[in-house]
Amino acid sequence: MDRTAASTPSRTVAGTVVIAAHPQMAQSRVTARLMRRAAMAGPHVDVRDLYALYPDYWIDRTAEQAALAAAQHIVWLHPVQWYGMPPLLKLWLDEVFSFGWAYGPGGDALRGKTLWLVVSTGGTADNYSLAGSHGAPFSDFLPPYARTAALTGLHWMPPLVLHGAHRVDDAALKAFEDRFAAGLSSPTPTPD
Repeated sequence: MDRTAASTPSRTVAGTVVIAAHPQMAQSRVTARLMRRAAMAGPHVDVRDLYALYPDYWIDRTAEQAALAAAQHIVWLHPVQWYGMPPLLKLWLDEVFSFGWAYGPGGDALRGKTLWLVVSTGGTADNYSLAGSHGAPFSDFLPPYARTAALTGLHWMPPLVLHGAHRVDDAALKAFEDRFAAGLSSPTPTPD
């Protein structure tokens, strides 16, 4: 069912759409900064702050699908929470990547576009190792994202990950921000 109670306008521009999800944006050190950088990239980038658009969790499927249809590159920008995406982004995915639109018979609206995951973690890179507190490398937590891309015909790009986001110094954060901006300028999918 399409929920349109919180209808929001969509800038339908070709290029890149950044789907940002941080449940406590006021406390964000990384996501908020990257959103600002993306917004300054120019009219070819549409930044959609899900928690600002949908504080009541009523996703406007039509507006979100229109934003994705107009773009060639999709960026999911969020902090990692419990090894995955924040809850509103998961709901957004369930609502927007619908059967018959994103996958299944006739569901080819996203085919050929790129998907780039840009995330921050609280844990350090060492925490994401066999000997670390998470007991596995960070790549072990990415299959749901990669499989979503494959199911919908999106080209999966190598994720951009900032580990230890609470502890990195300003120079490391600036370098990460610059890598993000460069990726927005020239996204390149990985080979299939």
